Amino acid sequence: MQIAIRYFTKSKKGNTKKLADAVSAALGIEAQDVSADLPEKVDRLFLINAMYAANIDSEVKAFLERNRDRIAEVVNMNTSASGKSTWNTVKQTTDALGIRLCEQELHCAASWIFINKGLPTAQDFEAAGKFAASLAH
Repeated sequence: MQIAIRYFTKSKKGNTKKLADAVSAALGIEAQDVSADLPEKVDRLFLINAMYAANIDSEVKAFLERNRDRIAEVVNMNTSASGKSTWNTVKQTTDALGIRLCEQELHCAASWIFINKGLPTAQDFEAAGKFAASLAH
């Protein structure tokens, strides 16, 4: 199975990048920013992103559009301080592009200013790696 990992973050805290790094370590595959297009078709793309103003960032949408013919399925993994998952907004985008979205996702709370202080934890990152490994077959 061909697998790739892409992430997008604006945060200086780096929770989304840390989540991507945990998945990368679990799968032994380099996690790259969404600015790096896919060089070949992948069976499963682990898309690690965050909620920004109740949506996914336009750079995530642009990546999916540019690579639509190289992605069989997206696995959504995300962080947010609001507690809301990006699954619905990713689904809207993948549906419009004809890309399958895995029904399973990983969402974890993240800190922002004084909200969710200390999150995600080391256990959250470990769980992310295990989740990804369970879908990497």
